[in-house]
Amino acid sequence: MASLLYLLLILMIPSSNNAQTPPSPGYYPSSRISTIGFDQGYRNLWGPQHQRLDQGTLTIWLDTYSGSGYKSLEPYQSGYFGAAIKLQPGYTAGVITSFYLSNNEEHPGNHDEIDIEFLGTTPDKPYTLQTNVYIRGSGDGRLIGREMKIHLWFDPTQDFHKYGILWTPSEILFFVDDIPIRRYPRKSDATFPLRPMWVYGSIWDASSWATEDGKYKADYSYQPFIGRYQNFKIGGCTANAPATCRPPSASPSVSGGLSQQQYSAMEWVQKNYLAYDYCADPKRDHTETPEC
Repeated sequence: MASLLYLLLILMIPSSNNAQTPPSPGYYPSSRISTIGFDQGYRNLWGPQHQRLDQGTLTIWLDTYSGSGYKSLEPYQSGYFGAAIKLQPGYTAGVITSFYLSNNEEHPGNHDEIDIEFLGTTPDKPYTLQTNVYIRGSGDGRLIGREMKIHLWFDPTQDFHKYGILWTPSEILFFVDDIPIRRYPRKSDATFPLRPMWVYGSIWDASSWATEDGKYKADYSYQPFIGRYQNFKIGGCTANAPATCRPPSASPSVSGGLSQQQYSAMEWVQKNYLAYDYCADPKRDHTETPEC
């Protein structure tokens, strides 16, 4: 009887392995977009001496002298934008490795932005992946972020994993290995980015806020801090594309929105790995974020 009770107790305990194996999304948007070489879609923006391209892999790094960043050759009004990224292990507190869309250079102080940012960490804690959306905000003292943070179900320092942003006229979707982790719908023009944006990647020192709200700073005894990018994908409508241009679909459905299987995969991620949601933060002024 004791053995039977023990067996029942074991069966009742949730398996941690289950929480580390995401359900299949059933559809893989990145597989529908051709890979391009870095030079086909991007150029160095800053820190040219801290950027190296070798057999399709772009390496950028941060040290006491500089970080580095790159930028797409063209601006886009919608599309799928992705890359496979491998992060640095060990002490990376204060360091941001990013892949994002922005029009900050064209609209300083009132720009739009869609972010994937990896917040550096201390060796005893996992990386945090922060997604964020800005709409006409920054530089005017009223920077209104729409942050959602997750922890990953794998170690992003061990291998390359695919990260992507799908920006359509009706929604923004964030993907990790083709699993949707966040959906940001267009509820009104005032809360959705509508102006063309460029695609960027960078590594830089954000010690004032990146790791536990600035508790841990970049420690340059661990330099250089390295980010690696490959498998670049751009499938979108450029700023000058005709009105008939349509961005890639998120799923096989006619509407282009997520399928039920994709929604289930996203719910699994948010149930098991969500670390922060701005809409659920009682310290935020939600009159500034009416979409919540």
